Amino acid sequence: MNVLIVSGIWPPDVGGPASHAPELAEHLRAHGHGVEVVTTAERPPAAEPYPVRWTRRGLPRGVRHVDAAARIARAARRADVVYTTGMLVRSSLGSALARRPVVMKLTSDPAYERSLRYDLFAGDLDEFQRVDGGRLRALRRVNDAALRRAAHLVVPSEALRRLAIGWGISPERVTLLPNPVSAPEELAPRDELRARHGFTGPTLAFAGRLVPQKSIDVALRALAQLEGVALVLAGEGGETERMQALARELGVADRARFLGAQPRATVFELLAAADAALLSSSWENFPHVVVEALAVGTPVISTDVGGVGEIVRDGVNGLLVPIGDPDVLAAAIRRYLADDALQARLRAAAAGSIERFAPDVIYGRLEEILRGAAA
Repeated sequence: MNVLIVSGIWPPDVGGPASHAPELAEHLRAHGHGVEVVTTAERPPAAEPYPVRWTRRGLPRGVRHVDAAARIARAARRADVVYTTGMLVRSSLGSALARRPVVMKLTSDPAYERSLRYDLFAGDLDEFQRVDGGRLRALRRVNDAALRRAAHLVVPSEALRRLAIGWGISPERVTLLPNPVSAPEELAPRDELRARHGFTGPTLAFAGRLVPQKSIDVALRALAQLEGVALVLAGEGGETERMQALARELGVADRARFLGAQPRATVFELLAAADAALLSSSWENFPHVVVEALAVGTPVISTDVGGVGEIVRDGVNGLLVPIGDPDVLAAAIRRYLADDALQARLRAAAAGSIERFAPDVIYGRLEEILRGAAA
């Protein structure tokens, strides 16, 4: 079986799809399948043992979209099935032009994300589902048309599965398949990692795209209430400059370290060295940073949103707080850092809590789904 993998981001980008797509590629190759990739990038991606075609992100929006769809169509003709983790509309169009089946991995509501990106909507995800008018209706119709062409949808959380079925997708076409996680086999001792990355006091870590849904402003406003606590942020995105300006405005620029995109190995080191991983999102599906942090034994302090509660159990392997409240988030961080027994208990439970996300099992099931669509 030859598989075309389409991903909106690719290493050295940080984020779930940038971890998931290369791991799936390696799994498929190890099981005798051919792999080709289409992605977007700022510069040529590093060489891989399989072709990685890319569209330059600096192109004007319409030109970029047409270029990506054309690349997907050309590559799809050499594939038996297309698997896409992003660029769903372009993947739907490209696979249709090539007359190939497409399996889509949903990581969010694509129409909602676009509405935020283009400043068309300022409410939360639940409110967006009830809006029906104007440009938002057009976004939903484009999204629905792409989803209708999918041979199968894969979603990593029950929250997103319910959402997809609510859009009219038949339940038998939607499979709940959690994101797999595999920590590095060998990590240096935590004290050594803290020294390597300059952690000199209580330090929290975030890894992912700096985009509106991550609500980094909530994390920074909480940080402003926590004297002596640092926050490292690995990743980049459209919110970077605005969040750096906010950190200066709040007087925490010396404690909020924006590291930009980092190699995945470095992200694991940062998470392992941190006292806790921090997630202040207003919407999430199944965030990779949560399972990656737990995999290296680091508890998570997060907003209770989307599929996070399916991974983090409050008071067991992390702490959960309501969305959009910096004061409550700061209080949870303060409580955690002040209680050594709580830290030890959550840290001891972290790694064992995500054993059900073993890559071999999950990628094996995904391989079956791709075989079925190809047939």
